[in-house]
Amino acid sequence: MPPIKIGIVGLGKIARDQHLPALAANPDFDLVAVASRNASQEGVASFATLEEMLEAMPELDAVSLCTPPTVRYGQARQALRAGKHVMLEKPPGATLSEVEDLAQLAESSPGSLFATWHSRYAPAVEPARQWLASRRIRKVHIEWKEDVRVWHPGQRWIWEPGGMGVFDPAINALSIVTAILPRRFFLHEGTLQFPENCQAPIAANLYFSDSQDTPITADLDFLQTGPQTWDIHIETDEGNLALRKGGSQMFVDDQLEHEAPEQEYPGLYARFAELVARRESDVDVAPLRHVADAFLLGRRETVAAFHDEG
Repeated sequence: MPPIKIGIVGLGKIARDQHLPALAANPDFDLVAVASRNASQEGVASFATLEEMLEAMPELDAVSLCTPPTVRYGQARQALRAGKHVMLEKPPGATLSEVEDLAQLAESSPGSLFATWHSRYAPAVEPARQWLASRRIRKVHIEWKEDVRVWHPGQRWIWEPGGMGVFDPAINALSIVTAILPRRFFLHEGTLQFPENCQAPIAANLYFSDSQDTPITADLDFLQTGPQTWDIHIETDEGNLALRKGGSQMFVDDQLEHEAPEQEYPGLYARFAELVARRESDVDVAPLRHVADAFLLGRRETVAAFHDEG
């Protein structure tokens, strides 16, 4: 097959840090355009909007949407109706209903739809899933703490409705545990801390369990300074497993068992190329459903106002 002609929509930090390098290293893709209100990319056609890009470049095969989730539904629908393959940054949409509608549209469209969860492609995630498959899980604890000022400097959209606040990074943890645990699990209660000047939480504590009453807890924080914490601890009947550094390292009983260079976004684009070739879609909303449940069941606490400058 000739390279897939792809355009990026939303040329922000995540697109520049992850998408552009991954595309440059993948011969299955040819980046031919970007659409962004405030940025352009040297060497490719640049447009202010997706609509302009689609109108000017009918030869485009696919688009990768790196815009905030609150605007992604309309863009994805427009691209699918134009017959393009569509890749969605995480989270795939602002609501479950939006994503389900897009999945239905993709079924009758010539294009594929890929709702991505980049943390599932961290190098130790699949080894962890395989290790857990033959063991009885007794307890799970998620510790996901990072500094919003480092990862989302000045981005006010993340504190608005649909921006998700601390769940923007924490959904990465939920994407991992929904991939590696052998049974579905369900939220029972939680506490969400909302800054008095924000519409999204800055921290949360969640309590889940599965059909066998396995306790699964999550401690989430968007104000951690210094070293960042992206860890998942799992106690089993045959030892304890820990995924550290966002799934890049796997420890069993404190012994390093698996580690490899980070290849999350290259893995996403390799998977997208497969879906395009097969004209298939891959849309899993399980991580987003857990976030929606947290907003539905979580007790709301108001905390001090958040300011970007600290």
